[in-house]
Amino acid sequence: TMHRGAAAAGTTTVGADGFFMVGVHIGHDCRVGDKVTMANNATLGGHVTLADHVIMGGLSAAHQNTRVGRHAFVGGMAGVNHDVIPFGNVWGNHAHLEGLNLVGLKRRGFPREAINTLRAAYRMLFAEEGTFQERLDDTASAYAGSVEVMEIVDFIRADAARPLTTPQREI
Repeated sequence: TMHRGAAAAGTTTVGADGFFMVGVHIGHDCRVGDKVTMANNATLGGHVTLADHVIMGGLSAAHQNTRVGRHAFVGGMAGVNHDVIPFGNVWGNHAHLEGLNLVGLKRRGFPREAINTLRAAYRMLFAEEGTFQERLDDTASAYAGSVEVMEIVDFIRADAARPLTTPQREI
């Protein structure tokens, strides 16, 4: 099922070439990008944004106002109540960041160099010492030339209604 926008100015949009399996629900005012896959009974609350190439596993759910970045993977039965970085891989209920969606990146033909850069930036963001803001600034400086890393940095810096999904344990 897909709900229309809740208010007169509200809209629900679904991009091209998506694959929506049995029992999928897209709530009101959601924005679903191109080439999104939602497995059986995956559910989006209202005002959720799924960027292009997101994969949501079966029975997973995203809380209202959550953002899921481009090329992210949401594991089956995951309960996503915080924003998911682009290229992220989240699992669990409540979902936690398990790393990068390396399988998806390889399948989509990302160059090895770009994947290695993303891995190094991920470690800097989530495994180094210092405050998260310091690590974010250091990552932005160190990887300013990487389009993919800067996509993550910009996603984190964007004004958001929900907090960020982070690793459950140290990397």
